[in-house]
Amino acid sequence: MAQPNIADFLASLDRWVQLQQMILQNFKDMEDKVKESDRLDLIIHTRIAFNHMIKTLKAFDDWLQDPFITSNIPREMLVDVWVTTLEILEKLLELDIRHTSQVRNLIEESFKKGEISPIVAQLKDLAVSKDKDERRPPGPSISI
Repeated sequence: MAQPNIADFLASLDRWVQLQQMILQNFKDMEDKVKESDRLDLIIHTRIAFNHMIKTLKAFDDWLQDPFITSNIPREMLVDVWVTTLEILEKLLELDIRHTSQVRNLIEESFKKGEISPIVAQLKDLAVSKDKDERRPPGPSISI
């Protein structure tokens, strides 16, 4: 039986950690600048962060499906991953609940005042009816 090339695997892990550290530092470095940015820049940077979170979550999920990894991780590390995952999930759900509720109230108030663009409202109606036709579960975000 051939021995696995552990040196290549370890080098790959080192590269991943270095890349993640660099990305983390980049996000930290731009934090103050982005807070002062216009709405479009805030949206773009938030979406970049979301995309990186999605990529990292996918990689972590793949990692936890790898028998080589899972058979060698001690229980204490798995508990740490679970506790941290739960904290992230709770923060994400709290953000989603808070933001969706605020947007819902803002839209209702704007609609009552007649401040919603009829064109944007019509596009939103089309997107919602498309979702119903495709039997997707309703959700707060629709791409127009």
